[in-house]
Amino acid sequence: MSATHAGPPDIVRFLLDHAPFDALGADRVQRVAEAVELEEHPAGATIISQGADPVAHLRVVRTGTIEIVHDGIVLDLLGEGELFGHASMLSGLPTGFEARAAEDVTCYRIDAEVARSLLSDPAGLRFVARSLLERPSGGAAADVDASARDPTNEPVGSLLRAPPVICAPQTPIRDVVQRMSAGGTTCALVDLGDGTLGIVTDRDLRTSVLAAGLGGDAPASAAMSAPAYTCRPDRLGGDILLEMLDRGFRHFPVVSATGKILGVIEDVDLLAAYSRSSFFLRRRIGNAQTIEELIAAGRELAPMVIAMHDARVAATNIMAVYSVVVDALTRRVLELEVTAAQERFRSFAWLALGSQARREMVPTSDIDSAVVFFGGADDAAVRPRLQSLAAKVVGDLEASGMRPDPHEACASNPAFVRSVSSWQAAARSWIADPTQEKALILVSVLVDSRPVWGVHTGSPVADTFRLVEPGSVLLRMLARFALSHRPPTGFLRGLVVEHDGEHRGRLDLKHGGVIPIVDLARWAAMAAGVTSASTIERLRAAGAAGTLPPADAQTLEDAFELIAALRMQHQVRRLRAGEAPDDYVDPAELSGLTRSHLKEAFRAVASVQKHVAAELKAGTL
Repeated sequence: MSATHAGPPDIVRFLLDHAPFDALGADRVQRVAEAVELEEHPAGATIISQGADPVAHLRVVRTGTIEIVHDGIVLDLLGEGELFGHASMLSGLPTGFEARAAEDVTCYRIDAEVARSLLSDPAGLRFVARSLLERPSGGAAADVDASARDPTNEPVGSLLRAPPVICAPQTPIRDVVQRMSAGGTTCALVDLGDGTLGIVTDRDLRTSVLAAGLGGDAPASAAMSAPAYTCRPDRLGGDILLEMLDRGFRHFPVVSATGKILGVIEDVDLLAAYSRSSFFLRRRIGNAQTIEELIAAGRELAPMVIAMHDARVAATNIMAVYSVVVDALTRRVLELEVTAAQERFRSFAWLALGSQARREMVPTSDIDSAVVFFGGADDAAVRPRLQSLAAKVVGDLEASGMRPDPHEACASNPAFVRSVSSWQAAARSWIADPTQEKALILVSVLVDSRPVWGVHTGSPVADTFRLVEPGSVLLRMLARFALSHRPPTGFLRGLVVEHDGEHRGRLDLKHGGVIPIVDLARWAAMAAGVTSASTIERLRAAGAAGTLPPADAQTLEDAFELIAALRMQHQVRRLRAGEAPDDYVDPAELSGLTRSHLKEAFRAVASVQKHVAAELKAGTL
C-alpha cells in the first residue's frame, strides 16, 4: 500500500458527487479535501482486518472494488464513492469485518478527527444511519433484505451470531485466548457454578492481563468481570442497547428462562446509526474539558433526534436514548463544577426527576432535578454549599439548552436539596397525610426519581414510597389525581382543541394524551409496589399484578406509543423548520387515518379513566 497527497480540486469535485459530502457544501468539502491522502492497494490486499483495533481513518473508494468479508464470507461489494471504516471509527469498537481489494484499488483516506466532524453533521448522521441499517450482517445476505430489518426492534435471541465460548474459573488464560480466537469471538463466559457468570473480554485481556502482567497460566477468574449482566432472549435489541449505553458495557450474555447460555449479544450487533450518533455525542460530552464545550455539545441534541427519526427509530427508543445522553451531559457538568469548586463535598447524589428519570424525554422536556446528600445531620453546614453547586449546574444545563422546570422542581430550589433522612421523612409524612399542601404533586414528582451522578444507592427517595399500603388514602387520592387530565374527546366522535390563546384550534398532545397515561401508570404501578420506572414498565407491572386489568394496561401502552410517535414527528418537523418545538398539533395536518387512530387512542384512555372512576366510587380501590 502506498499513500500520497492528491490535488484538492479533483477531490472536491469527486466528493461533491457522492453522499454524504453532497449535502455538506463546497467550503466544508474543501476543508475535508485538504486533509485527504490517496492510497493505492493491489488486488487481494487486506485494507482492514476483521477484529482489528478501531480504525483511525475513514476511507472512500476512488477507483476499483472493495470486498466486505465476514468470517471468510463475502457480504458486500463497495464501488466508487462508497465509504467504509466509519462504523468502527465512530463507535471506538474493533472492526467487525475485513475490507479486501477485489482488484487494484485507490482510496481517499480521511483522518479520524476530520471524519468525525463531518459525520457528526446532520447530513452525515443520516448517511451513517442508512448505510449501517442497510449493510448486510451475515452470510445469508443474498437471501435476506437486510434494509428491512431493524435490530433494535427484534428479540436479541434472533441476533446471536455464534455459539458462546464458555470456560471454568480455573481455565488458564492462555486457553481462553485460544478458544476465543478459534471461535472468532471478542469475549468468553466464565461459568461460576452458582447460576452466575463472569466475562472475559478483549479489553479485559489488554487491561488485566497484558497491562497487569498476568501470565498465561493465570486462571480466567483473575481476568474476568463478575457478575456479568445477562438478558433473556425475548428482550428487544433497543432495550438492551439502552442498558449498554447506560452501563457502559459492550457485551451481554443471553440466557434462557431455564438458565441455558445461548450466546453473547454485542453492541456491534445492535448499533444502528441512532445509537452510533449517541455514542459519538456521549464520547464528545465525556471528553469535554470546559463548560463551553458542553454547551456546544448540547446543541447537537436536536440534530441527533432528527437523525434518529429519519432512520425510522421508534419514538420511545428516541426518547430513551435522548434521556441517556442528557444523563451524560448532566454527569459531566457536575464533574467539571465539582472540580472547579476546589472543595470537598459530602457524599451526595444528583437525582433526575420527571421524564428524564422515566427516560421519556423529548426536545420540549424540562429538566427536573433534586439533590440528596448522605452522612451526618449537619444540614446547616452542608446544604448551602450544595445549593450553590446545584445552582451552577442548573445554570450550565440551561445554557446547554436544557430548560429548568418552570415550577422550580429543580435542584436550584433550596427545597429540593436535602439529606436522605429529610427526604425520606418527608415522603413518609406524605404517605401518612396526603392532604398536605402540594403532597400529591410532590409525590408524583419524587416517585419519578433516579440517581444519575454521585452515590448510587438504588433510588433512595422513590423507594420510600414502596411503604404505601394497598387501599391507602394516598393511593386513592393518586387515582383521583390521575383522572384530573382528560383526553380531548368530544361529542359526535370529535376532537377537542384549544379554544383561545396562541394555540387556538390545536390539540395539546402532552396534557391531553401523555399526562393522563403517565399519571395512571404511576398510580397503578405504586399500587403494585413499583416506584421508579418508565411508563411502559409501570403499565406492564400493573397488568401483571392486577392493579390494572391486563387489557387496560395494554390499551394504555398502545395509546402511549401512538401519541409518543405523533408527538416526536411533530417536534422533529418544527426543529427541521427552525422553529421551537411544542406539543400542539393542528388536526388538519394529520391524515384521515392518523386522526382516526388518535381519536381511538384518546377514547381508549378515557375509557380506562372511567373504569378507575367507577371503582373509586364503588370503594373497591
